[in-house]
Amino acid sequence: MNPSASTIAALLETGDTKATALSSPGGRTLSFGALRSLISRTVETLAARGIGPNDRVAIVLDNGPEMAVAFLSVASGATAAPLNPRYRAEEFEFYLTDLKAKLLIVAQGRSSPAIDVAAKLGIPVCQLTAQPERGAGSFVLEFADQPAVRGGGGGGGGKPRAATPDDAALVLHTSGTTSRPKIVPLLQRNLVASAGNICATLGFSADDRGLCIMPLFHIHGLMAGLLAPLSAGGQVCCPPGFDALKFFSWMAEARPTWYTGVPTMHQAILTRAGHNAEIVKANPLRFVRSSSSALPTKVITEIESVFGAPVIESYGMTEASHQMTSNPLPPEPRKPGTVGPGGGPEVRVVDERGNPVSPGTPGEIVIRGPSVMRGYENNPTANAEAFVQGWFRTGDQGAMDADGYVTITGRLKEIIIRGGEKISPREVDEIIMAHPAVHQCVTFALPHEMLGEEVAAAVVLRPGAEASDKELRQFAAVRLADFKVPRKILIVQEIPVGATGKLQRIGLAKKLGLA
Repeated sequence: MNPSASTIAALLETGDTKATALSSPGGRTLSFGALRSLISRTVETLAARGIGPNDRVAIVLDNGPEMAVAFLSVASGATAAPLNPRYRAEEFEFYLTDLKAKLLIVAQGRSSPAIDVAAKLGIPVCQLTAQPERGAGSFVLEFADQPAVRGGGGGGGGKPRAATPDDAALVLHTSGTTSRPKIVPLLQRNLVASAGNICATLGFSADDRGLCIMPLFHIHGLMAGLLAPLSAGGQVCCPPGFDALKFFSWMAEARPTWYTGVPTMHQAILTRAGHNAEIVKANPLRFVRSSSSALPTKVITEIESVFGAPVIESYGMTEASHQMTSNPLPPEPRKPGTVGPGGGPEVRVVDERGNPVSPGTPGEIVIRGPSVMRGYENNPTANAEAFVQGWFRTGDQGAMDADGYVTITGRLKEIIIRGGEKISPREVDEIIMAHPAVHQCVTFALPHEMLGEEVAAAVVLRPGAEASDKELRQFAAVRLADFKVPRKILIVQEIPVGATGKLQRIGLAKKLGLA
């Protein structure tokens, strides 16, 4: 990684011109030289349409190398706004309006409700035509006969202005599970700082090959899956989304040295690992990374046993350009159940007044540093609540031990309050996950007339395993205080997840028809 880089364009100058930057299953590779040329041409194409730094370009593409290059290109010369291609028309209308998008990029020949919404809103649409014969991620952009898009950053068309460190490279929305989604603008310098943090933690080099199974409309996939390894001159294989049934064939072809995912992905991969032992043995991993939500310690043990590689659990947020803490690589100690020490930003655990607490004492996790956003866009109320004395409040509850390793006990908004007793749902998850028949468990709050909230859990059993809800409650009852034992356990085929594969506690009672 170029230590003097402060923009994405400068960050991507690291890779050797002839070395492979991107690949895809069954496709031709794309060199770093070709990637840089493609990015440069795309930035010029956008500039010719009047789009430059700080002009927002919405990208609605399926996962794969074209999505990867589209993000890198737009973020290098304008502001990338990747959106989940599975959104419905109403969602696209909200996001495109809220973003004040100047352009929408979609795949040529693919239908999307975003196209009709853009027409309704008067937003020009650009068709991306893939050219896989030129290498993974290669494409051309085709515009309909529309007048040039006039944007403050792009002028009126012509030669592109180079992005500066303080220009916005990426804009994403918060998940909005409990309120209207908030806009998070991330500057060039924020993303560069975060890429450096991730590279330092994971020791990325030009010898690394990653398998990017995370969605590329999410900060985890964009930063840890794509930008950070490329900034070290490493190679990234971009399959068309996550598929546990195809993961091992992709592994055999791409020969990755690592991959990153969320817990539900790791658990799905584990269910197929026994049938693919030879592929695992032939393609040893340097490490497996997990982030975005808590990974049960039982699953950590299983992954390390199957792959013979350390699991590096980390902790990230959109507002911090992803990584905030991370367990280190060997020989430094990893502490399963923790998300490690600070992984770039400064990290503290504070009380309700914002004062640091002593080691082992629970409180709210706060952060500050170069990768952290300056603030939510046009939302002074949210910013007043989110920042205290220059520190960003994550909204997560946790504790830090004497070595600086952080344990997350849950989202402050996810804490279950049963008759005045506070219960960490993650603690209950861990206990029920210890039952040999349990594959997944998510504990959540169930509305209760007298107590306010009651404890409930949704459980997925292992293939071929059997266990009743009564048996699981009895199992938990001998390991938890009575008030923490779920009064209701639902055994389900699958637990609803969010767009990025994260299990979501908030609103789960309603999704399961219990509220």
